[in-house]
Amino acid sequence: MHDPRPHLGEPLALDLLDTRWNENGHPQDLLTDVAGLGIWLASAGLSDRATADQPTLEALLSARTAIYDVVQSAAHTALNEVLEHGRIRRTLTDTGPADVVDVPDPTWLPAWLAADNLLQLLAEAPDRIRQCAHPDCVLFFYDTSKNGTRRWHSMATCGNRTKAARHYAKKA
Repeated sequence: MHDPRPHLGEPLALDLLDTRWNENGHPQDLLTDVAGLGIWLASAGLSDRATADQPTLEALLSARTAIYDVVQSAAHTALNEVLEHGRIRRTLTDTGPADVVDVPDPTWLPAWLAADNLLQLLAEAPDRIRQCAHPDCVLFFYDTSKNGTRRWHSMATCGNRTKAARHYAKKA
């Protein structure tokens, strides 16, 4: 199935947040049903590790809310509750040390992976986690620009709309 979202390719935690977007002024949500979950799992490369079913959808929605709470207000209680469903187990293998994801209940695997990814982003560069600066856009992105000044999820859409609006406002 085709992923209808306007912005793809962000780190897993932000990609999960980007399952909600605005289209022509109307809120959209990919995760309203199990079919949308299946699309997201495939897009995220997790369809071979997770099942698109109602329990997985509910767990993922919990993670999406928790990640949003952290990104918007630094409220972390709900994120820690999601993280309680799994852990990283350190082990030594024949090829050397390894970190193994250990999530006993498979319905929580996608949710846990997204929450863990947010921790990684926060450890690397928390100031690079951004929401698009366009006033009508709700999408998030991880700023990978050299100088860290990216403002829009996409220059081709929100950036151009903002600049065009500014241009027409000056003419008026």
